[in-house]
Amino acid sequence: MKTSQEMRPVQPLRGSFNPRSRRKHRVRSPKLRAAILVVAVMLLSTFTWSFGSALTASNQQSEALKAVEWLRGHGGGQILRVAENVWYTWHQPPKGGTPPKGAILDTAHVKSPSTTVASGPPHLPTPQNVVPFVPNPLPGEGVWQPEGRTIGGLHGLYVTTMRPDPVHTSLVAGLAWMDPKLLSFTLFAGGAEPGGGPWPNMAPINSSQAASLVAAFNSGFRMVDARGGYYSNGRTADPLVNGQASFVIYSNGTANVVAWGRDQKLTSNVVSVRQNLSLIVDNGKITSGVYSPNYQQWGATVGNSVLVWRSGVGVTANGAIVYAAGPGLSVATLAGLLQRAGAVRAMELDINTTWVDYFYFNPPNGGLAAPSNGTRLVYNMQRPPQRYFEGTARDFIAAFARPVGG
Repeated sequence: MKTSQEMRPVQPLRGSFNPRSRRKHRVRSPKLRAAILVVAVMLLSTFTWSFGSALTASNQQSEALKAVEWLRGHGGGQILRVAENVWYTWHQPPKGGTPPKGAILDTAHVKSPSTTVASGPPHLPTPQNVVPFVPNPLPGEGVWQPEGRTIGGLHGLYVTTMRPDPVHTSLVAGLAWMDPKLLSFTLFAGGAEPGGGPWPNMAPINSSQAASLVAAFNSGFRMVDARGGYYSNGRTADPLVNGQASFVIYSNGTANVVAWGRDQKLTSNVVSVRQNLSLIVDNGKITSGVYSPNYQQWGATVGNSVLVWRSGVGVTANGAIVYAAGPGLSVATLAGLLQRAGAVRAMELDINTTWVDYFYFNPPNGGLAAPSNGTRLVYNMQRPPQRYFEGTARDFIAAFARPVGG
């Protein structure tokens, strides 16, 4: 006969199989699985829509570049920064060598610019040729030549090409000199930068604007990396930061490069301000910051000493706007180019082959500027002249001929 202790129900051991527990688990599992599936589908749908929209965006970027930009904007920036820095460090330009034939602009037909003031609308004296960096310059290095449509018989744009340093002598950089008395400047918003559109002036350039377009060139970093602000036509996309390098456009169409808050404040005649990092030339001297070992000194991008495509813009003592760009440049080399071109204050703009471009236009008989009559400032700039005539993600700056007498 079994004792009362023997007749007690057997209790399942801890961790052993329990049918009631299994039944409860079976009841909960479908709901849990359904919830997980719903979340997964939502995440996948969001990713698919976001990534797919980026890949099908209406601009000239390749699908690979669109994918990179999407990753950069969705938390992958640090990964890309490391990858860029490693890539460019391992693929630095060669030392020595000679530029390919035609890389230096043919200026055999161009007379040396003179400071003699010709008749016509108000304008600055034509620029003095730029002293080359190499001891034995090639024909045409640093020699300014007029380009673009004429304004009252005068040119508001002069361009030249030259090697940016005496070491990497196969590389060629470009310089552009723009007269703000003959040209007016406009900041255009892109499809993604600075965001918050629509803006009064947005890509692409339309036919009415093409009737006076002389040149167009890239702006600064993406706003998330620019360490500065964006203001235009009474609206602020990102707050302006005191002390930061700023390209300023005024209501009369003239432009300036300043340290914001020190040289310029937000007055009624300021139409647009595009900030990007800090000045690389100030009071006519290259700033010490360009030599800083701090990787982040020049934004969340490749280091300041890594040689890559870079661009920059400056202002001369008499108010001319100068632009410089080229491959294999450090921040210091870029600053040296702008200083050599006469800049008393200058700032870095965008970097890397995809984003550095300057196009000037020579339409026949004063007609419309178009990709067919556009020319790259430097022969091996990657993007074609139609960039700003189509949708573009980034903001940019354009220079237009002023009406004669205007």
